[in-house]
Amino acid sequence: MPETHPARRPPGELEASVLAALWAAGGPLTPADVQRDLGRALARTTVTTILARLHDKGAVARTRSGRGYAYTPTQDSPGLAARRMRTELDKEEDRETVLARFVSQLSPDDEQLLRALLDDAEAGTDADAGTDAEPGTAAEAGTGEGGGPR
Repeated sequence: MPETHPARRPPGELEASVLAALWAAGGPLTPADVQRDLGRALARTTVTTILARLHDKGAVARTRSGRGYAYTPTQDSPGLAARRMRTELDKEEDRETVLARFVSQLSPDDEQLLRALLDDAEAGTDADAGTDAEPGTAAEAGTGEGGGPR
């Protein structure tokens, strides 16, 4: 009889679960804390590996906690999504085509929102006050000089 294996998780699902636990905590968590918060569904070594990978990607910061580390997210969920978008854009040589195709696929509401954000950035106002947005990035996006969300 053939072995049955559970279906593989979609890419990024474990990282998303670990980040959700960190965001909900509001403070540093050790791998054991994250494992507990996730209902012990994952081995501690798996959680530790995921946290180390997130640290390598810059998504979490770590501080010494006993013999190991405690982790905190470096950005909120929207900030992390913006960072992933920027990383993908940075992989492409033809940024103009990538951005043009991205904009052409926006819904009318999202297109209007993007226009308003670019207008605000051009006017020097911070439409995203109080978040992890980096100053000046939206204005750079409108100039075609390699800007965009970081």
